[in-house]
Amino acid sequence: MEVYAATASPPTLAMGADKLSYEIFSLLESKFLFGAGCLSSVPGTPAKALLDGGSVRVLAIDGCGAAAEDALLAAAALARLETQLREQTGDPDARVADFFDLAAGAGAGGVLAAMLFLRGPDGRPRYSAQEALAFVVSSVGRKEKDWGHRRGRWAKIFRSGGDRVFQRVFGDATLRDTVAPLLVPCYDLATAAPFVFSRADAVESDAFDFRLTDVCAATCAAGGAVASLRSVDGSTAIAAASGGVAAMGNPAAAGITHVLHNKQEFPLATGVEDILLLSIGAGTSTTISSGPSNTPMATRRDLARLTAEGVADMVDESVAMAFGHACGSNYVRIQAGKASTPVEAETAVAAAGAMLGQRNVESVLFCGRRLSERTNAEKVDAVAAELVKEQERRRRSPLPNVAIKQVGTPRLSSATTSSSGSATARTASTMPSPASWDSRR
Repeated sequence: MEVYAATASPPTLAMGADKLSYEIFSLLESKFLFGAGCLSSVPGTPAKALLDGGSVRVLAIDGCGAAAEDALLAAAALARLETQLREQTGDPDARVADFFDLAAGAGAGGVLAAMLFLRGPDGRPRYSAQEALAFVVSSVGRKEKDWGHRRGRWAKIFRSGGDRVFQRVFGDATLRDTVAPLLVPCYDLATAAPFVFSRADAVESDAFDFRLTDVCAATCAAGGAVASLRSVDGSTAIAAASGGVAAMGNPAAAGITHVLHNKQEFPLATGVEDILLLSIGAGTSTTISSGPSNTPMATRRDLARLTAEGVADMVDESVAMAFGHACGSNYVRIQAGKASTPVEAETAVAAAGAMLGQRNVESVLFCGRRLSERTNAEKVDAVAAELVKEQERRRRSPLPNVAIKQVGTPRLSSATTSSSGSATARTASTMPSPASWDSRR
């Protein structure tokens, strides 16, 4: 199971963090200051140069905040990406999930990733990126509805865990009911450690399989909310807080780690040069209000948000450094600045287009942020072209570089025997169409 830490006393945790930090920076020093290939090879793995394994395609979506406009950039970028993929391939039914081998998402990013990778009744991805964008747009402002949740605001989903909203979106689907590997982090308060929901683990055991409704509630729990959930067989219990904070707020590193260590599904991935990573950040930055004397006044939520954004930038900088010369082709980060005005439902689509039209914000290690020469839209279009090239390469290559675990026989646990049959059929029978949700009041 992908649990990144174990229960320990505060002094022990501090010592462990110090040791981990030392090891990470030692690795970076060896890799980038002295040119050692620490990240470029894994003993016992065939060389890419001989086998032409291609690139493992990873999608990472940051844990956006408790405002719908924070998720707007990610949803709009994915919708544009899907449009470009359809145009370049000539396939009007192409979906984002068709062109990625792994999705990692935290907070609102986890909800978007789960939507796009959810398997539908025909075995294809259930939702298009345009439908995911509609989900976000319908949640903006003060009078909107969240796909059938009359009084819901995006922030309310995060405060309450959004069980009813997520139930409408995912039905009874579980981690197994996705078309490709999915990683969604949260924090387990029982162990005081990060916990990553993983499809790879769910396929292996019912003890690691969770309903997607619970997974999304766990990664979105914020503002003091705690999501208590159990695996489908009831053997694993989690007391979850939001995965959209601290290091897990940017799941790009978790996605890379999963690919490089999961040799069953990604046997030819030997280093970051074998990965094509699209990482999408939040669409806005925190604005600190001023008090009566025009002195900035930061609330606890402001400080938590600023901390999360800072750590997400640090992860971005470190990942960009790991990719080195391949950064910009193998690693692409979509990041915008602040929205110029508050976003309401009537202006959400225009606001999304404006953020895509902004010059891309790049993080530079130890140097803060800088504006790229390209816009976010231009970067999305470039990624689409690379994804199509990789798709064409795989069609010509006799050697598959990805072997996704398939769900075998139906679950035999007491928690699931009552719903026998394929996971796809079970998913299809419990999910209404997006059109029916939008029409509800």
